[in-house]
Amino acid sequence: MSNIIRKPKCALIGQDGNIFNLMAIASRTLKRNNFQEESKEMIERITSSAKSYEDAICIIGEYVEITDEKGLEDEEEY
Repeated sequence: MSNIIRKPKCALIGQDGNIFNLMAIASRTLKRNNFQEESKEMIERITSSAKSYEDAICIIGEYVEITDEKGLEDEEEY
């Protein structure tokens, strides 16, 4: 059996690129998908260890599948 947990899709592409805004959007996505602990962990990791914007984006990408609004619409069709 696989231990891989499917990451929820999160429409970050096309949003205001302020890292705090992107962090909040990703956090809300995680919470909506019952990943409350992962949301806290993601924020903690970003605020304590990310040394750059790119580091922060990479951390967000470990928790959610970064997409745009079209990517969210595509999933709803299934």
